Amino acid sequence: METAAASSPRAEYALPTDIPGVAQLAALALDMRWSWNHSSDALWRTLDATLWELTQNPWAVLQTISRDRLAAALAQPAFRKEADALTAAAKEAAASPAWFQRQHPDSPLRSVAYFSMEFMLSEALPIYSGGLGNVAGDQLKAASDLGVPVVGVGLLYQRGYFRQEIDRNGAQQVLYPFNDPGQLPITPLRLPSGEWLRLEVALPGYSVWLRAWQAQVGRLRLYLLDSNDAANTAAHRGITSELYGGGPELRLKQELVLGLGGWRLLAALGIRPDVCHLNEGHAAFAVLERARAFMKATAQPFDVALAATRAGNLFTTHTAVTAGFDRFSPALVEQYLGHYAIDKLGISVTDLLALGRANPDDAGEPFNMAYLAAHGSGRINAVSRLHGEVSRELFSPLFPRWPTAEVPISYVTNGIHTPTWDSAGADDLWTTHCGKHRWLGSMGSLGTDIRAVPLDQLWQCRNHARGCLVTFARDRLARELAACGAPAETVAAAKQQFDPKALMLGFARRFASYKRPNLLLHDPQRLLRILTNTQRPVQLIIAGKAHPADVEGQSMIQQWTHFIRQPQVRTHAMFLADYDMHLTMHLVQGVDVWLNTPRRPWEACGTSGMKVLVNGGLNCSVLDGWWAEAYDPALGWAIGDGEVHPATAEGVKEQDAADAERLYTLLEREIIPEYYDRDASDVPRAWTARVRESMARLTPQFSANRSVREYTEQHYIPAATAYRSRAAQGGTLAKQLTDWQHTLDTSWPQIRLGPVTIETSNQAHTFTARVHFAGLDPSAVTVELFANAATPGETPTRIAMQRQPVSGASPSGFPSTTNPSDTAIYTAQAPASRPASDFTVRLIPHHAAAAPLEDRCILWQH
Repeated sequence: METAAASSPRAEYALPTDIPGVAQLAALALDMRWSWNHSSDALWRTLDATLWELTQNPWAVLQTISRDRLAAALAQPAFRKEADALTAAAKEAAASPAWFQRQHPDSPLRSVAYFSMEFMLSEALPIYSGGLGNVAGDQLKAASDLGVPVVGVGLLYQRGYFRQEIDRNGAQQVLYPFNDPGQLPITPLRLPSGEWLRLEVALPGYSVWLRAWQAQVGRLRLYLLDSNDAANTAAHRGITSELYGGGPELRLKQELVLGLGGWRLLAALGIRPDVCHLNEGHAAFAVLERARAFMKATAQPFDVALAATRAGNLFTTHTAVTAGFDRFSPALVEQYLGHYAIDKLGISVTDLLALGRANPDDAGEPFNMAYLAAHGSGRINAVSRLHGEVSRELFSPLFPRWPTAEVPISYVTNGIHTPTWDSAGADDLWTTHCGKHRWLGSMGSLGTDIRAVPLDQLWQCRNHARGCLVTFARDRLARELAACGAPAETVAAAKQQFDPKALMLGFARRFASYKRPNLLLHDPQRLLRILTNTQRPVQLIIAGKAHPADVEGQSMIQQWTHFIRQPQVRTHAMFLADYDMHLTMHLVQGVDVWLNTPRRPWEACGTSGMKVLVNGGLNCSVLDGWWAEAYDPALGWAIGDGEVHPATAEGVKEQDAADAERLYTLLEREIIPEYYDRDASDVPRAWTARVRESMARLTPQFSANRSVREYTEQHYIPAATAYRSRAAQGGTLAKQLTDWQHTLDTSWPQIRLGPVTIETSNQAHTFTARVHFAGLDPSAVTVELFANAATPGETPTRIAMQRQPVSGASPSGFPSTTNPSDTAIYTAQAPASRPASDFTVRLIPHHAAAAPLEDRCILWQH
């Protein structure tokens, strides 16, 4: 999708191309569309069934099998015919106009650069940790489906995120296997001369060389950088070794590589994005490098370049607590970026540090990457409705004296890429009733169509999915037990564990205290009674990792493993190690109920529960993140009262106890009875009807199809339009905006708001305000009445005040020396249905081309 120069670097691979058809197979294996379109699975299974089942990585299969086996397969007419058909289908899909081309044929949007610290595309490319990578990978796939011109930019980690093993004592062990690039579905980017594309990033006293790689993701490309270049020292080769590993200095280096190196890589490829989408603040240094590139192209100073490029930058925040922001000491930032600021940006280190602070005058304030992203972006969005409210609180220090409700942060609720996460059975069900191309457009009739599924057919699908999960879980647990030296009889027992017909609960996520993964263990004896009820048995699968530095999280894992290893529990529950994408797929496809227990409002969105929707699973969750806007009693179950409780030790204890009680009660009185309430055909009618309604109402709404369309229409296209307007003619409009802001900086402190009078009738309050502009053009200011929302959920009231002609002396309330030409009288009426005391006069800056994030000054009536 992206525009590249004719002589731009190319991706290459090394295989025995003298065998006819190998290049064709390589192209199929290197297009990660196979991670969600499984039409080519039979090909790879034919080449090496065992290796394919273990890796789900067609490129590793091609790289591993012998020449003879490859040649023999390609000599088979049926195999070659299938490969030809898949190649033709891939070419047709890439060439066909998608939703974006059909819906926005004249759009100014040419390219979106999507920067993220991690991307979860497939277990075959393990460069992810969890939720952030999940969102990035699913959005990239959905953009490919919809034809949105996105290019991904990330890092290639030599070891990635840690792998987990549970030892004999039930404790987490941390492993870091090496990611062999030759076995990953990526290729090095090479110059036309054959030289590997390498980029240089100058750090204090030395340069770091970065190698460039490419992953094909359907219509789109993901570009990855790594520092494991032979020209680097051993320490610098390890910059991209681990995801979220090391201390602050290593994290800063990684984020410099991502932001500065990533933008330079796009320039080297001839890609000129209209929009830069920052998936979290990790990539915020890209806004500096984008401004520097604009400076070089137009000879404009940094402030003008930032004003121009800011309009094309979008920042998505995923953080629900201030502790989640990356912060660096001022000394560390000066050490690594001081020369860059002075020599490349033409600004002082103080000015650079101000971009990462709430108070630019506080020399001790750390440099906050989220604040840099906010200062450098024209738009900020949260990832759920509730998270939007939380984010406006978190970023309120950047907007002093503004009401929290007006902090300009919108939200686009996350969604999941449904073709990635649905089971084969669910895919067949949706295809039969909703069509093959259901996720490629607006999804208008999906809800109505899926409601036509007979309950018996849907229940049959659920039984099959649960049975597949039981088979998978038995095999995985048996292998884990054997690997840690468990007795043979224990391994054999694991292969018989679980009943494919019993209710299956699932809980899998990062083991962090705010996620409360041990809430179910609040009363172990009560949980034991729930699980071991002989008339209505319940099964539970737990999975999750704790960060290597999180001692509390690791302790919670051990609590679960000790509970599960009790003889009376062992047959009803299991903890599966190494929670990854492969395990997640099996869980979300087979569980009946997905449990989620975060401490509200600390989960920004959460996507794990969304994944069960397409497969007919139900949710039982705290009203946090996405579930706060999705929940309906007809669709699932809610834990807690939907309120935020005190964060004191006593408040936390009381909340945990109350939420645990609610969870146990839901299981005992609602969830379990409904599952086992069967008709004569052994079908739980009420349960299956709930499943069908959840699929109909929630699956389309919480899909990446919907979220990417919202990003495109609400953010990408407007941002591209604004950027082009500001960048035109060498940044003329950006220069005007910068001049306007400089004028505000000088004149705003001198503006005075005089006495306000109020006259009240039966119908309205009439407000009259007197304003002294101190030489500022009145057209640069909006005078309005403001009132907070009358009820929760509503928007504040804003009523524009109208300027009235003034003649003669200065209006009363100002010194007699005030220049009458600098004063004005404004009036407005507000409805008398609200008390006059609810309304306040205020002044805010006004410029037709300014973004809300740039209008930070405000003056209130005293």
